[in-house]
Amino acid sequence: MTVTAATDCPVVAMLRPRSGDAQWMVSERYEMSPWVRTTEYVDSYGNLCQRLTIPQGEMRIEVEMELETEPLIQVTPSARPTPVAQLPGDVLQFLLQSRYCPSDKMEARALEIVEGCAPGYPQAERIRSWIHETLEYRYGVSDATTDAIDTLGHGAGVCRDFSHVGVSLCRALKIPARMVVGYLYQLDPMDMHAWFEAFIGGRWYTFDATQDQPRGGRIVIAYGRDAADVAFVSNYGPLQMAEMKVTVDRLDDPAPPPVLAD
Repeated sequence: MTVTAATDCPVVAMLRPRSGDAQWMVSERYEMSPWVRTTEYVDSYGNLCQRLTIPQGEMRIEVEMELETEPLIQVTPSARPTPVAQLPGDVLQFLLQSRYCPSDKMEARALEIVEGCAPGYPQAERIRSWIHETLEYRYGVSDATTDAIDTLGHGAGVCRDFSHVGVSLCRALKIPARMVVGYLYQLDPMDMHAWFEAFIGGRWYTFDATQDQPRGGRIVIAYGRDAADVAFVSNYGPLQMAEMKVTVDRLDDPAPPPVLAD
C-alpha cells in the first residue's frame, strides 16, 4: 500500500496475523520505504498492533506472509449454548452492547428471527442466513458512523455492516459474539473482509453472512467487539491511502472457483 501524509502522522496498524488454533504463521516479510522505527504491542483482544510514524510525504509498505490455515470451517448444528455462568472471563465482554452493536435494543428482532430454532448453533446460523437472504450487499449506503440498527433500516450494507448485525442479534440472545477482519481466499474483488464469530458449546464458530455456505481459507488479522476495535490503520493526523492492493494465493492446490462478495 502507498500512503501520503501532509505532516508526520502517528499510526497504529494491524499488519500481522497471529498464530492460533485455526492458522499458523510460517514466514513473513515487511518492507517500508522510507524505513521508520516500528514497535509492537498486544491489545486487549490479543491482536498484534504496530506503532509507527508515517513521515511527511509518500510512504510505501509491503507485507508478504505465508500461513497454514484451515481449508474448512467447523459446522456443528448440535452445539448447545454455553450458560453465561460458565463462560470464560475473556468471553463475557462479548455479551455487552458496543458502539456499532447496540444489542440491548435488538432483543425483540432477534427473537423474531430465530423463532422455532433450537438454542445455540441453530440460532446463530439462522441469524447468518437471515442476514444473507434479507439484506442487500451494496456499497454507498453506510459510512463510519453506521451501526447495526442503521443497517437494518437501510436494508443493505457491506461485510462490515453484515457483521455488526450478526454480532448484535447474537448478543441480544445472550450468545457471545465478536467481529473478525481478515482475508477470505478467492474473494472477488479481493480486499479486507469482515465476518463474525459466536461462542457456542465452549468454543468460537465462524459465520459469514456475505456467503451462501460455510467457507474456509480464512486469514484472521484481528478480533474485536466491533469495527472500532479492528481498524486496519488508525491514524492520528491527516493521512491519505493512495493505493492498496491485496493478493491471496493458495500454494498447494489448484484454485477453486471464485467466491463472490454478494
